[in-house]
Amino acid sequence: MAHSKTSKRSKAKTILRLADLEQSKNAVLHSLGAASSQESYGHAIDEFIGWYCSEPRLAFNRTVVLRYRFFLEQKNLAPSTINVRLAAVRRLAYEASDTGLLSPDLAAGIRRVKGAKHLGVRIGNWLSVDQSKTLLNGPSADHLRGKRDRAILALLIGCGLRRAELVALRTQDFQVREERWVIADLIGKGKHIRTVPVPLWAKRAVDEWITAAGINCGAIFRRVNRVGQDLGR
Repeated sequence: MAHSKTSKRSKAKTILRLADLEQSKNAVLHSLGAASSQESYGHAIDEFIGWYCSEPRLAFNRTVVLRYRFFLEQKNLAPSTINVRLAAVRRLAYEASDTGLLSPDLAAGIRRVKGAKHLGVRIGNWLSVDQSKTLLNGPSADHLRGKRDRAILALLIGCGLRRAELVALRTQDFQVREERWVIADLIGKGKHIRTVPVPLWAKRAVDEWITAAGINCGAIFRRVNRVGQDLGR
């Protein structure tokens, strides 16, 4: 085992060739489970490789990655976009080090490169409290379909769920943890598992829907026919 570690250290480099970068890129992509993550990281790594190889004999170290961050900032990219690309470069350095292609010290320095600062400006359209209330009160509570839609909106607004996470919810996913309702062990994007707190007002909306629909188990949100009575599977 000691001989193997020594052998890896002896092969470690400071400058990575295109073949080394492609090998490390493949290692990164194979370590990601979600296809969307593979596509995002693959694009970001290709962007870095194109920039890195445009400068002859650059050492792959912290200083170079800082230069790359400055290059991205000069393109007036959003901080979130810059940080996604830097995250891919850090992952590339980690895999290169893990396979013995890059010095562990250089990889550690690259992983310490900080991302671009967010200036506190919200991107997109954000609802105010009053707007959120208006949206929640839009569907009629007098009809079965309206109760369902109110419960859907309550979880989207109150819990910040993605659409795929919402439609996959089952009755057993709601549990009491430390005297409050949560959606337990939710499997989200990239197969990450998290527990999501559920506000009481959102839980009440869900309870009103499942009580009116007579749902005791299984999927929570189901199709309602045009008459607003029968449920789909």
